[in-house]
Amino acid sequence: MGDFLSNLGLGFSVALTLQNIGLAFIGCLVGTLIGVLPGVGPTATIAMLLPITFGIDPVGALIMLAGIYYGAQYGGSTTAILVNIPGEASAVVTALDGHEMARQGRAGIALGIAAIGSFFAGTVSTVIIAALGAPLTKLALLFGPAEYFSLMVMGLIFAIVLARGSLLKAVAMILLGILLSTVGTDLETGQERMTFGLQFLSDGVDFAVLAMGLFGISEILRSLEQTETRDVVRKAIGRLLPNMEDFRQSAGPVLRGTAIGAALGILPGSGSVLGPFASYTVEKKIAKDPSRFGRGAIEGVAGPESANNAGAQTSFIPLLTLGIPPNAVMALMVGAMTIHGIIPGPQVMTKNPNLFWGMIASMWIGNLILLVINLPLVGVWVRLLKVPYRLMFPAILMFCCIGIYTINSLPTDVMFIAFFGLVGFTLIKFGFEPAPLLLGFVLGRLMEENLRRALIISRGELTTFVERPVSAVLLAVAVILLVIAVLPSIRKGRDEVFTE
Repeated sequence: MGDFLSNLGLGFSVALTLQNIGLAFIGCLVGTLIGVLPGVGPTATIAMLLPITFGIDPVGALIMLAGIYYGAQYGGSTTAILVNIPGEASAVVTALDGHEMARQGRAGIALGIAAIGSFFAGTVSTVIIAALGAPLTKLALLFGPAEYFSLMVMGLIFAIVLARGSLLKAVAMILLGILLSTVGTDLETGQERMTFGLQFLSDGVDFAVLAMGLFGISEILRSLEQTETRDVVRKAIGRLLPNMEDFRQSAGPVLRGTAIGAALGILPGSGSVLGPFASYTVEKKIAKDPSRFGRGAIEGVAGPESANNAGAQTSFIPLLTLGIPPNAVMALMVGAMTIHGIIPGPQVMTKNPNLFWGMIASMWIGNLILLVINLPLVGVWVRLLKVPYRLMFPAILMFCCIGIYTINSLPTDVMFIAFFGLVGFTLIKFGFEPAPLLLGFVLGRLMEENLRRALIISRGELTTFVERPVSAVLLAVAVILLVIAVLPSIRKGRDEVFTE
């Protein structure tokens, strides 16, 4: 307990510096803005803003990027309630009852309970991260190259199982990501691989270029294709503070949503996205009158919003303790850490305690900032929602091109983001999800490194992966997960969940 408190003390001493509070504020504000504006998600925004972080110290950069992520998770609910367009995938469920409440003149209460539920869930999740951080890191320090390789295999299998839609397409995307990660010069032999004689590929595909193209540019193309119909609520927002009856109805859903979201957020893949759906299903099942759901039930906003924010925060656990990104946003965070010369994994806690505990403390401060800045700015968000997307996209596109050019000052990088943008857009058109590709790309290099190390230590014996107990257990779990995912009944159920 003493260690826990001293670690948190260290974290707050880092997070409460003027610069880091400012960066957390900017992150939360930009994140909320991105969540509010339909069409640009946190993945695309973080990909676009990666170049800006180059001039900031690593702790401040990651605090800002984390703020953008959970700020966007919160901002998505504002759009869902006021316009019936979920700014974020995880806010889909909030739109069901939140927009109905707004149409009944209770938009303020829906926004208020979403903010309070998110703040509570975020605070609890931050404590969970702090509590689990040290034990998990101690466990991870026992890992050798074989265990790490098996852990990454299990992480990728989880991502396949939890990815939306077709299982085969998810596998194809991960394999394509791993293949892209091998482009460039081989670290062991110095041989060039899959560069096709092109000099600019000798260092491999740049992470920021791939991320910005796949998510930033392709998102712009996708948003331009869709015709916009924004049903902005015409009624008054009303009071923002819920009354005692609203609190009484919401207390249970907030607690249950926090628990469900925190548990699912740790899972690799779309775990944090599944939280709100699971919370809504649970609330509807245990309600005395399920018919109220979809007609403005406050429980349908309180539960999913709490699950949403809890999942967004606990998804940092595998990233900070094991160096395994559970989703596309966390893969971008790994990219940001690598750019700043930090190797993600258990050694972050021992070698960079300021970064580890500073980020955890900044999440609590970020949640407080979100509560303080969001409710008073509701009027601003409503006005912003009326701005057509066609007026915003040229500025976003210009920002992407300038940002990517400033990294290496290479014109080829600008052409590459255009290429990967078209690739990402085409993949989405054919029903492929780009997120597993990015996970495969980030983990591919680490997997290759650990595979080679394990084989060098064991003198080329492949049996080392099953002879070491931890490695064998992780591979067994991966095989079981894959078998379960392939079962026809599971596949049918999974398709129904994601097509609802």
